[in-house]
Amino acid sequence: MTTPRTEHLVLPGVLTAGQAAATVAGILAVQREDGAIPWFRGHHLDPWDHVEAAMALDTAGEHEAAERAYLWLARHQNEDGSWYAAYADGEFGDVTDRGRETNFVAYIAVGVWHHYLSTGDDTFLERMWPAVYAAVEFVLRLQQPGGQIGWRRDDDGTDTADALLTGSSSIHHALRCALAIAEQREEAQPDWELAAGALRHAIRRHPERFLDKNRYSMDWYYPVLGGALTGAEAKARIEEDWERFVVPGLGVRCVVPNPWVTGGESAELALALWAMGESDRALEVLQSIQHLRDAESGLYWTGYVFEDEAIWPRELTTWTAGSLLLAVAALGGHEATCQVFGGDELPVGLDSDCCA
Repeated sequence: MTTPRTEHLVLPGVLTAGQAAATVAGILAVQREDGAIPWFRGHHLDPWDHVEAAMALDTAGEHEAAERAYLWLARHQNEDGSWYAAYADGEFGDVTDRGRETNFVAYIAVGVWHHYLSTGDDTFLERMWPAVYAAVEFVLRLQQPGGQIGWRRDDDGTDTADALLTGSSSIHHALRCALAIAEQREEAQPDWELAAGALRHAIRRHPERFLDKNRYSMDWYYPVLGGALTGAEAKARIEEDWERFVVPGLGVRCVVPNPWVTGGESAELALALWAMGESDRALEVLQSIQHLRDAESGLYWTGYVFEDEAIWPRELTTWTAGSLLLAVAALGGHEATCQVFGGDELPVGLDSDCCA
């Protein structure tokens, strides 16, 4: 293991250099030798959270470990370009959920582009391009006429046409990163551009095309985090439900009205706020969840039930730590993280605002 680079992971009231190094070490301690990063040892791996943790490793200069995580995906990709939704402890032969969720599959593009920007490794990009291409093609086969993405293909091959706003917003971000990879390789993907534009239009203008999950905070901020809503639209959306989801001094509710704040949602909201140019509020949110930090492991508890003053569930998850490190890295000016989540340098896809 290398010595983590932590200068951009130091944030007042959030992380010292030593604490940042401990959090990185906590993720590395969970990573398997084959590169897989489960939620925690003995629990499952899902492809989205696996990528989130790998990106966090890159923020600290742990590029070899991050690369091993991406190569795990490349080795175990299904023939149709997908991955299964859950693997027991990251063991690819022990699948515990054989569904294939589109936002899980698409997220490899975000991670691969982040790793490339972190390392400048053209050989890595060349090696991962077939996996990214196949993943995007799988996802777009589930795009609906209205632009939204069906959220899942079952093991029997049945596609679910219903779309999730959070998942589709994450896919919008992934499509933009995939287009950036294609541009870097000088391999134009006009169909992807059209798909990204249609998806962005659905997110911005047609909430009725998505299942109603507005009790969940992710549906509130993910259109901003995924880059579909920017500027005044983004600010208006965040302001509208701020008091509904944010518990001052404790973090962000996962779902209302439950008295449960979660570290992952809080860190993601902070990242969305940073992308909007509201770094001060992002810092306040990150400071508010330090009660979830486990000093011994450097990792973070998933959530806290504040009415009962209870940590719940009793699990220290790599993806919670990963999302926090990514938010801190953005506030700290880590170039790759800023480019990937700031969105200014990502392709936007073809404008579909004129479409019905």
